[in-house]
Amino acid sequence: MALHFEPEEFAARRDRLMMVMAEQKLDAVLLFAQESMYWLTGYDTFGFCFFQCLVMKADGSHVLMTRSADLRQARQTSNIENIVVWADRDNANPAADLREILNDLDLLGCRIGIEYQTHGLTAADGRRLDEQLTAFGQLVDISGIVDKLRTLKSPAEIVYIRKAAELGDDALDAALKLIKAGADEGAILGAMQATIFAGGGDYPANEFIIGSGDDALLCRYKSGRRKLTKNDQLTLEWSGVYRHYHAPMMRTVLTGKASKRHQELFDAAQEALLAVETAMTPASTFGDVFEAHAKIMEAHELTRHRLNACGYSVGARFGPAWMDMPMFYPGNPERIQPDMTLFAHMIIFDSDSNTAMTLGRTYLTTNGEAETLSRQPLDLIVK
Repeated sequence: MALHFEPEEFAARRDRLMMVMAEQKLDAVLLFAQESMYWLTGYDTFGFCFFQCLVMKADGSHVLMTRSADLRQARQTSNIENIVVWADRDNANPAADLREILNDLDLLGCRIGIEYQTHGLTAADGRRLDEQLTAFGQLVDISGIVDKLRTLKSPAEIVYIRKAAELGDDALDAALKLIKAGADEGAILGAMQATIFAGGGDYPANEFIIGSGDDALLCRYKSGRRKLTKNDQLTLEWSGVYRHYHAPMMRTVLTGKASKRHQELFDAAQEALLAVETAMTPASTFGDVFEAHAKIMEAHELTRHRLNACGYSVGARFGPAWMDMPMFYPGNPERIQPDMTLFAHMIIFDSDSNTAMTLGRTYLTTNGEAETLSRQPLDLIVK
């Protein structure tokens, strides 16, 4: 089997989930998030775009219901022994098949937790599920309980995240070798992705962001490429990825020379990121970290040019995004705890002057100051 953790690691994760289930008096949980399945069993697939469910009972036993295309995938990548295949057919209703599995597991009339808030369960499938199970047992929305367990990283996970961060640094080095006037965005993007793959890394959970000129003010991927000009701005957001664990970074790189506005925005971004680092301790909440960023932006009169969040938790994620919860936004009461891996990004888009500036990297929290996982300096990069 292609398992990336020792059996003891998976057993400890199972036990942590069983404790939460006992606290909430749950007889079983229905897990639909691919991240939950990967964390709990090692199961690695993009097959969650179709209906599949991992059922775990209060005694720690579990059953995977999936399609035939993922049968061997589950056998090869997970520690799941009991796998049930639902058949593709006209008017198939896998929710009804799942009800039969739950009945066979003697869960009729029991208290059952369901992961509703996940891309692994569409609204249509969620409706079918409720139609089948509302009269079957007591349904409880347990969205986020596995996510919260995943937020605190084990020593083995931290090893993978450090490797991901190393690959992210290498990807920036590869990009900087190419960035100059006349360089093609496609070549830069290709070099970054190739470096991560060559280092043993994986596809990211979402596309890398690359945009120059006017598109440097975008913080989402878009189709289409251009070549850099003599005095240009190139925004990059990418992530080193290893065993699906992410360590994102963000930079705006300039060609030619830095304008006065670029320098002003960089100074603010750097000051804000350092303020965020200082706040990223167990004495703070995620909301406190956001406020540290917001105060600096306000002092530089950049409030209307910043975003309403400045980072989030990262770890093992699947599509469509590497973003995880909790997030740095106003008033978030979630506390910083040791052994979290957190991505902080300072994003300033001044549409009035068409000027972009970004700066971001991933951190490991400790009992004191947060540790940056990148070896790259926080300098304004001008090529």
